[in-house]
Amino acid sequence: MISEAIQTALNKQIRIEGESSQIYLAMASWAELQGLEGVAEFMYNQSDEERMHMLKLFKYVNERGGHAQVSQLNAPSLEFGSFKEMFETLFKHELFVSESINELVHLTFENKDYATHNFLQWYVAEQIEEEAQARMILDKIKLIGDNTAGLYLFDNDIKQISAAAQAAGSTL
Repeated sequence: MISEAIQTALNKQIRIEGESSQIYLAMASWAELQGLEGVAEFMYNQSDEERMHMLKLFKYVNERGGHAQVSQLNAPSLEFGSFKEMFETLFKHELFVSESINELVHLTFENKDYATHNFLQWYVAEQIEEEAQARMILDKIKLIGDNTAGLYLFDNDIKQISAAAQAAGSTL
């Protein structure tokens, strides 16, 4: 049985993961309108992945005898100024999610809920990957600078990365 404190914290994380999915969806729409097909595809895939993270938490809470809740989500920003600003926003958001997961892991340790602590290790590893990916993308953007040809190649590169990850069934 899951404690009330852990259930509350997991439901908060469920909301964060749902909002993450919405943020990526908004980024996908913006990128698509900018003609960045590869970036849009990447963001649509990321949105789906974040929703799966949410569902994994949702099912876990219910399996442990708790009550997973659907809550109201904050609306994401719809404008990003530039693709560089959008990816900087993405990186900052991933840092926020990592911090939230770390706080949740700490809470499970304090409450001696080792089952949930163990369950959350997947999220810890996932956030390491998400942060590394965001850093790698920002590094590529720095290399591009203001070069529009570089942006075209970057968009194609992101599309290929996204397609390869989908084909392999892995998370980026």
